[in-house]
Amino acid sequence: MIPRVVIAAPASGSGKTTVATGLMAALRRRSDKVAPFKVGPDYIDPGYHTLAAGRPGRNLDPVLVGESTVEPLFLRGARGADIAVIEGVMGMFDGRDPASDFGSTAHIAKLLQAPVILVVDAWGQARSMAALVHGFRAFDTSIRLAGVIANRVGSTYHASILERACEEVGLPLLGALRRAESLQVPSRHLGLVTAAEHGPEAVRVIDSMAHLVAGGVDLDAVTAVARSAGQLDGTAWEPDIEEAGRPVIAVAGGPAFTFGYAEHAELLAAAGADVAVFDPLHDSALPDGARGLVLPGGFPEQHAEALSANSGLRRAVAEFRGPVHAECGGLLFLVKSLDGHPMCGVLDATAEMTPSLSLGYRDAVAAADSPLGTEGMRWTGHEFHRTVVQPVHGAKAAWIWRDREANVVREGFVSGQVHASYLHTHPVANPAAIARFVACASG
Repeated sequence: MIPRVVIAAPASGSGKTTVATGLMAALRRRSDKVAPFKVGPDYIDPGYHTLAAGRPGRNLDPVLVGESTVEPLFLRGARGADIAVIEGVMGMFDGRDPASDFGSTAHIAKLLQAPVILVVDAWGQARSMAALVHGFRAFDTSIRLAGVIANRVGSTYHASILERACEEVGLPLLGALRRAESLQVPSRHLGLVTAAEHGPEAVRVIDSMAHLVAGGVDLDAVTAVARSAGQLDGTAWEPDIEEAGRPVIAVAGGPAFTFGYAEHAELLAAAGADVAVFDPLHDSALPDGARGLVLPGGFPEQHAEALSANSGLRRAVAEFRGPVHAECGGLLFLVKSLDGHPMCGVLDATAEMTPSLSLGYRDAVAAADSPLGTEGMRWTGHEFHRTVVQPVHGAKAAWIWRDREANVVREGFVSGQVHASYLHTHPVANPAAIARFVACASG
């Protein structure tokens, strides 16, 4: 039985990330081995979780991988841990469908039989806290709300009022955190600045979170809550091991390309590849012997000038003839120019920033054969960007889906051995696509 706890909130902006990341770091400093998780497709929070816990932050998203895969992925990520801390997404019951909790924090708590601690922004609240937490507990009684942590508490007296309010409805106040400006992480058009880009400042912010949580939260009580989780009877997810001649697959990393799931590299390795990570901001050539190229998402638009200045790498990518899998930020790197800065020119398209946000899950169908699969392959992915590529798709699009008005959308590019699109996909949902990609690199 793996002790585990879900950190939820009534809404975004309540302090989930501060509490969850601070808990991971504070528990680790007590010599606990902490397994960090994030509900949903978000890539940014797991980067901070990785720094805080000292082991890879992983995502739990039933929309992308299916309900039955959530528990196995959790068991793999929590292997050898003393406790697992799972940060929720948005409000506790907010999922993909506004009429259900599918894909929500509540959904994950039920799938993992995990108790929930509710983080409430207490600024401007007193006894009203009782009504709020009572409502969340009563809304779905199949979820066990085990306690409350109050955020942005004004004073010791304010904390005592909140404690009495929670006691009035039979829930313990497990912590009261004062407002702290030192915890503010810089944000921009798609959320927080990533941990990789924030560098030493990210470590300082996590130190501040750990100090705040250790001083304001009863860690023993949180651990006791985690130990009350139900028994899980499943088995840990394991990638199928294949041998494919050990081709070197070059995977872009560094500050400009941080959006990737931990299981992607694990699946590439299981399919027989040697994974070689490189940094397009600094490496002037692809890794020696590269036979395949993976360009994940990230924020290349924030580093366009530096990426453009690395002409040696841009030329190497343009001349590369193996299979290429590019998602979102990777797509931007392959076009002719990004906000006027020359990129690799693999695709006959240009990209630029816009004020509009494209966000949401997409039930996509492959529009053409590619190194990832055959025409008609289905894959649910997630779109998250403020850039636009013109044209939207090539002569062969990568994906087809229907938007909310049931209009047919064609997006992305399949050109030779290149598959590039805005769609972020979780490889565990389709391990055969990763095996096919490695096989293409081997051939």
